[in-house]
Amino acid sequence: MKRLIKTFWLAALLSVHTLWQPAQAQDAVKGKAIFDTNCAVCHSVEEQIVGPALKDVHKRRDEKWLTGFIKNSTKMVNAGDKQAVEVFEKFGKVPMTSFEGTLSEGDIKDVIAFVKAESEAPAAPAPKEEVTKEGDPAKVTPATTPAFSLKDMPATTLVLLSLVAFLFLIVLAVLVVTFFQALPILSHLYDRPALRNTSMARIIALLRGDTTTLVGQHKDILMEDHSYDGIHEFDNDLPPWWKYMFYATIVFGVVYLLNYHVLGSGQLQDAEYQAELQQASLLNPKSSEGNANEITNFTVLTDGAQLEAGKAAYIQNCAACHGAEGQGTVGPNLTDEFWLHGGDVNAVYKTVKYGVTSKGMVAWQKKLSDDQILEVSSYILSLQGTKPANAKAPQGEKVEAKK
Repeated sequence: MKRLIKTFWLAALLSVHTLWQPAQAQDAVKGKAIFDTNCAVCHSVEEQIVGPALKDVHKRRDEKWLTGFIKNSTKMVNAGDKQAVEVFEKFGKVPMTSFEGTLSEGDIKDVIAFVKAESEAPAAPAPKEEVTKEGDPAKVTPATTPAFSLKDMPATTLVLLSLVAFLFLIVLAVLVVTFFQALPILSHLYDRPALRNTSMARIIALLRGDTTTLVGQHKDILMEDHSYDGIHEFDNDLPPWWKYMFYATIVFGVVYLLNYHVLGSGQLQDAEYQAELQQASLLNPKSSEGNANEITNFTVLTDGAQLEAGKAAYIQNCAACHGAEGQGTVGPNLTDEFWLHGGDVNAVYKTVKYGVTSKGMVAWQKKLSDDQILEVSSYILSLQGTKPANAKAPQGEKVEAKK
């Protein structure tokens, strides 16, 4: 009889477990759909976007707190909830969109179930390394040459090198001292009329403190009719150092002209800049996604089908922060004439495409194509002057949109 009872309870538990698992899975599936529609704009499970990464958030906060925060974070912040205030201040005092009245408590629990399932999902296995066959020249990895380091050398070799370097310095010091000691003799030798104007004679004179080679010789010859208000002008040559620099600039100018404008062997500033951009795009893959300073000449789309497509993309991706009617919630009001980053279609296009991460604006170039971004930008400009209810106060500068 006891065995029969145990068997009955075991079967009952297995049935409950079997029924519970699909319900849990279904909650996570439903939660994913809700998350993608309402939360993915600002949040990701694995990485921080506008808001924090949500991985293991169910371990850091209890479900009751999460439900209340998702419903209305502003209410919790105003009530002085310590954790809510901490999150609010950490993320630039930008309030999270309120979902009170939009999502039911069951919807919020489904989202939490989805985040929990994603957090506890096993990490994707690392790709296996390809095992190459010995003797296959096409798959043999080239051996890397180890970098030279003095630390890898034997101690005796290091001592010997240090001794050689020390002796070299001593010999060099002796030669320098001997040369300066011999300067008077060399000066007397090169003071003869035959050698007085040679380059070596000038160098020796300069080393002995005679700066005539650099500054020239003062002749004290007054120029006639060049005296004004007691100021007299002497007929002196330009200092040699000035003439040497002038000659050097002439040589440099000729070489520069030949190198950059005649032979074309050197890159001008624009070509050099483009080469550096290309190099940066190879070193940093993010730079290959586009340039926020690119010149665009788009015009606003007016086709009804394209504007409807822009509206659909806007409702799905932008309404969470800017409101379904563009009235502004977390993000600014898009229906007035005031803009933070320019109000013509090209400025709006770049803001949508590249984002403004410092202000919490997500870059949409990975999710939307260029055509979709232009459609969204055109739809946003079509909202000008619609004056929706509860519109957010103007932000930025007043700019007349170019249509």
